[in-house]
Amino acid sequence: RGSPVGTLTAKPLTRSDLGSKSTRWSRPVGHPSPAPEEAVLTAPAVLARLTVSIALLAAAGAWPDAAQGQDQAQGQDQSQSQSQAQGQDQDQDRSEGAPVRVDAVRSEPLAQTVPVIGRLVARRSGVVSARINGPVNEVLVEVGDRIEAGQVLARLDATVLQARRTLSAAELAEATATRKARVAARDLARQELKRQEGLKSSAAFNKSRLDEAVQQLAMAEAQIAEAAANAQTYDVELRLADINLYNAEVRALYDGVVTERMTEAGAYVQVGDPILSMIADRTLEIEADVPFRRLSGLTPGTAVSVRLDDGTAHEAVVRAAVPQENPLTRTRAVRFIPAFGTTEKPLAGGQSVTVLVPSAAPRQAVTVHKDAVIKRGPEAIVYVAAEGTAELRPVRLGDAVGSRLEVLGGLAEGDLVVVRGNERLRPGDGIVIEDRSR
Repeated sequence: RGSPVGTLTAKPLTRSDLGSKSTRWSRPVGHPSPAPEEAVLTAPAVLARLTVSIALLAAAGAWPDAAQGQDQAQGQDQSQSQSQAQGQDQDQDRSEGAPVRVDAVRSEPLAQTVPVIGRLVARRSGVVSARINGPVNEVLVEVGDRIEAGQVLARLDATVLQARRTLSAAELAEATATRKARVAARDLARQELKRQEGLKSSAAFNKSRLDEAVQQLAMAEAQIAEAAANAQTYDVELRLADINLYNAEVRALYDGVVTERMTEAGAYVQVGDPILSMIADRTLEIEADVPFRRLSGLTPGTAVSVRLDDGTAHEAVVRAAVPQENPLTRTRAVRFIPAFGTTEKPLAGGQSVTVLVPSAAPRQAVTVHKDAVIKRGPEAIVYVAAEGTAELRPVRLGDAVGSRLEVLGGLAEGDLVVVRGNERLRPGDGIVIEDRSR
């Protein structure tokens, strides 16, 4: 391939040449011998066959390399064209201004919070006890029943109490009648005394009868007082009997839910024995044990945020801090009045609540939105929108408060910082403010 081919003289080959040693063709073993007329080959024929073989080899080896090189050249041209187009587009964007969104640096009260685990406690809960002695006739409620104030929960046997009331009523009636009789006797004694005093100027006057009339009047006055006292005593006993009859029906003092039954029908209860327990689940408060060093920001009336275990967030207000410290944990109980709205699950006493307690008293601080801050190693930078251009400014940051960061240096209140589109900016690039974050 590639070497010059010399001139060959066409000379016919004879049988003697084919039979000679120098001109004999070798053939594979088992190949049939050619016919006599096919064995004669001329030099031009050999040259023609060599030329065809060389052409076929060239077609099989040289053309793929050429096609591949052409494709690579075309790819390089396209890449260069695309790079030039992109560079021209970027230069055009920088000259016209990149679209960005900005947010203002502002001064606001800064109040960091720490989570404290609290619990729901009922302002009213406890045992409902018997107020009189007696056997239990029936218990009218079950555990879990919602009850209202004044509702009858259980009844005691009131047979004896009713008899005692009847007796007290009779004694009161007797005492009232006795008092009336004593009043009549007093009036009679008063008339007798008046008559004796009228006889002082007559011969029928008797000094001893006058004295006796005076004594009779005094005795009548005393008997009236005694009868009045007896009547008052029996009246009180009658009222006590009425109270006992009223207390034979055990009633609820407040709205709530029955949490436990502690007696059954047929049991005999004494004064103070438990009948059942209940809880006022609609007047729940939050109690949290707060470390002493966190109490400075929890004055009465301070609003805090709370989270229930169902994920809902609510507000609460400090009602009081109990002036009793736990010597083991150095914490004090703080009561919060919650404003529970709609909750996914019913509330219950003892349920866990997370209270976000202020770590210190609120203070004014300059803050920047966290999306404006770009971290470059240990440093933090922001881009400030200044007269249509992006100005790079390093900043010193403090504590994080929600979606904002406290600024310790590098920015002032009112600066407009880029919060969207800042990742592709370079110092001095032109910018176009599309929207201002709120």
